[in-house]
Amino acid sequence: MKILVTGGAGFLGINLVRYLLKKNHSVISLDIADFDYADCKNDIQIITGDIRNKELLMQSCQGVDIVVHCAAALPLYKPEDIMTTDVDGTRNVLEAAEANAVKRMIMVSSTAVYGIPDHHPLYEEDTLQGVGPYGKAKILAEEECVKFRERGMCVPIIRPKSFIGPERLGVFALFYDWAKDGKGFPMIGNGSNRYQLLDVDDLCDAIYLAAQLDRDTVNSVFNIGAKVFSTMKEDYQAVLDYAGFGKKISGLPEKPIILTLRVLEALKLSPLYKWVYETASKDSFVSIERAEKELGYAPKYSNKDALIRNYQWYLENLDSFKDTSGISHRVPWKQGILSVAKKFF
Repeated sequence: MKILVTGGAGFLGINLVRYLLKKNHSVISLDIADFDYADCKNDIQIITGDIRNKELLMQSCQGVDIVVHCAAALPLYKPEDIMTTDVDGTRNVLEAAEANAVKRMIMVSSTAVYGIPDHHPLYEEDTLQGVGPYGKAKILAEEECVKFRERGMCVPIIRPKSFIGPERLGVFALFYDWAKDGKGFPMIGNGSNRYQLLDVDDLCDAIYLAAQLDRDTVNSVFNIGAKVFSTMKEDYQAVLDYAGFGKKISGLPEKPIILTLRVLEALKLSPLYKWVYETASKDSFVSIERAEKELGYAPKYSNKDALIRNYQWYLENLDSFKDTSGISHRVPWKQGILSVAKKFF
């Protein structure tokens, strides 16, 4: 098949591009960022541009069988960029796919659409209540998908938990940096909450199932996450144990730490945004029963496996990004005042 991946130069995008190439498909990457992966840049068609550009999307979708829509403005972007990219951009992708008779448009959404819920596990039919501009934008983007589905398009919606693996940095780089330097790590609350993660390779499997199976089977909404996970403290301790310095996860009192982080975020002294610090001490896990039953989804990696696999990649590739920073998942986030806190652990 000929498959267009929006956001192909991002963390999920590059993992999906490599995955699809191994399956011998023809791949197009469309991203506002440069596609700078030497291992596969000569094996795909690269389009550099913005999904807010309708004309570019119309051209990009010509002759395409499937669109996998990964592009999004992440939570650290300006609210107006989040809304115009994640909502208007998604509508543009759907319009271009429809106009070019693309067989299906797979939407990569997020479990951020569930907000901070009062029960677990979360099911696909649960109430949607996004936290912050990003969570709200993902809900609105899903609503656009439903509109086009009602017009006859096949639009599977994938809701992944926070996913990690090769190329993932962002907020996880902060934790890995501390582990690498022989530091312990603070955790909001006592760490007894269960927080499900997801390995990016398992997410690619789920997306590929949505691309391959019968349209009536996939034309729905699917939660995607790890099947095996324990508590936050246990799962993250596995990385510190792997690092080999004998350091431990330290629990911190929830309410004063969250209040402090709110202030630091407002002063732009901390990279942690509301969704991270407001949910870090809460249970956060979804049911993957529908994906298992209807898609045959069978995740290979536990939380611990995924975290350690990501940490191994971090250590092996440190020289390539140690002097970079930004607001995407592909680069480390600036630690801000948290680099001072690091000295005490």
